[in-house]
Amino acid sequence: MGSKSLFFFAILSLSLASSLTRAFAENEEITKKPDPGLVMNFYKDSCPQAEDIIKEQVKLLYKRHKNTAFSWLRNIFHDCAVQSCDASLLLDSTRRSLSEKETDRSFGLRNFRYLDTIKEAVERECPGVVSCSDILVLSARDGIVSLGGPYIPLKTGRRDGRKSRAEILEEYLPDHNESMSVVLDRFSAIGINTPGVVALLGAHSVGRTHCVKLVHRLYPEVDPELNPDHVGHMLHKCPDAIPDPKAVQYVRNDRGTPMVLDNNYYRNILDNKGLLIVDHQLATDKRTKPYVKKMAKSQDYFFKEFARAITILSENNPLTGTKGEIRKQCSVVNKHN
Repeated sequence: MGSKSLFFFAILSLSLASSLTRAFAENEEITKKPDPGLVMNFYKDSCPQAEDIIKEQVKLLYKRHKNTAFSWLRNIFHDCAVQSCDASLLLDSTRRSLSEKETDRSFGLRNFRYLDTIKEAVERECPGVVSCSDILVLSARDGIVSLGGPYIPLKTGRRDGRKSRAEILEEYLPDHNESMSVVLDRFSAIGINTPGVVALLGAHSVGRTHCVKLVHRLYPEVDPELNPDHVGHMLHKCPDAIPDPKAVQYVRNDRGTPMVLDNNYYRNILDNKGLLIVDHQLATDKRTKPYVKKMAKSQDYFFKEFARAITILSENNPLTGTKGEIRKQCSVVNKHN
């Protein structure tokens, strides 16, 4: 090899080494770049109008369809309590996986199309920026306000998961017939203590319970623990031991203030008017009864504990930084080439 060739080879080697060094340095810089995690007003620069758009859409939809607010409140529980607050709940079934929405534990969940409406409104302003998981959480926050509950400042910055968790749902979501020990343990695993659990179940202050979930307390014999003054109404609303699955038969959770998130629920369950076994247990178990009594007396205390529990729930193991994705449509994962 001639001296000129050696000279050019040396220059080329130096240039390549310099480029590689620079590339490694840039890559290290990217790796070092801290993941901010969840923060208040995460979209202040990337989509400043995001939270206002969600709030406005929630108001509009609630005006037209009052029961949307109950759905948004249930969504945060059904999504965030199952391993991660990542909108896995919203995914449709595919040939390979069952949707969480279609499991028995999700019976009665609905109004998902209105979350799509909110997502479309946000996408028009800022395409591909705001996650479905943040929309799910913020719509719950604003839905709580629509129901007369407290405004709860919640952090954002979640990203969307890419898989359904239908097969493990029952390991995380307690059933309405579970023992109070199981209910407390499930919530304790994500950092929610006993008063927090009592407050979260105060969400039963609004909405309705389908007859299929409570007929075992009415037939073949009426549960003696039920308040006799309430039984007549329940039998009237649920006249069949085996409810017609096509008929929408239900009992309002709270006959007094069915559309308001308030502490009336606690007075009802102390009076044996709770519809579900878990409601009755909450009012009678020695671990939870003192908090039930306290919340029955003080709405401020109920709201304080409720806000704290919702905050913990909303921050359960989120995907942030570069994990997950920002779904284009909330019901399907993005296509990757």
